Amino acid sequence: MSILFLTAAGAAAPEAAAQFGLIPALKEGGPISIAIFSVMVIMSVFSFYIMFTKLFEQQKVLNQAKQVRAQFWRAATLEEGAAKLDKNSAFRQVVDDGIEAQKQHSLLTDPVEAHDWLHGAMARSEESINNKLAGGLPFLATVGATAPFVGLLGTVIGIYSALIKIGIAGQADIGKIAGPVGEALIMTAIGLFVAVPAVLAYNWLQARNKSIARSLATFSNDVLGYISSGGRVKPAVPVAAPAGKPAPAGAVKK
Repeated sequence: MSILFLTAAGAAAPEAAAQFGLIPALKEGGPISIAIFSVMVIMSVFSFYIMFTKLFEQQKVLNQAKQVRAQFWRAATLEEGAAKLDKNSAFRQVVDDGIEAQKQHSLLTDPVEAHDWLHGAMARSEESINNKLAGGLPFLATVGATAPFVGLLGTVIGIYSALIKIGIAGQADIGKIAGPVGEALIMTAIGLFVAVPAVLAYNWLQARNKSIARSLATFSNDVLGYISSGGRVKPAVPVAAPAGKPAPAGAVKK
């Protein structure tokens, strides 16, 4: 008898489960729940788009920083060093702006310290690069802060709609309440699934931006020192260690 009962219960379980889920929850909540779900889908799509595009932009600048350390300061002049960098390199933009500011300083009629003029021009160059890298991150922060509440709003509306229908039907048993309430909680879960990746990505991308900003500031300061000193001051260039001599053919390894 018990086996027949379990078999019947197992056969009924898929049918009961089919009555609940995301689609039934959206139908239960009506146009408002569908609109809230659509908003969260849009938020998620744009969040992942920003994540991947910003990650690509940051990696590009980090690769440019490696190129600067390997090639730039080995050149005889700033112009020659800039020519070795990619045309769209963020570091080349800093160098070009510094060279242009040096040329413009001689045209000024109002006396301004060359150091202050160059520092201001290169600081603006750094700021424009940092602002470009930071673009889109406020959207991730907004999604991380608001998506749970948007999902909670969908849950509240779903529970309210379910309770209204239960009240009209006049049936308050646990089977009639648990299903609609569980459906409504799906919206809160979706809100969390949208918010958590956005928050994690925001914090990670912000940390990478700070690292890039430090690299740009260091490079800008080195370029400023080079220009102000007439090329006499520049960072030390690491020298590659000579390759080790091959061991003699008859040498015995210990």
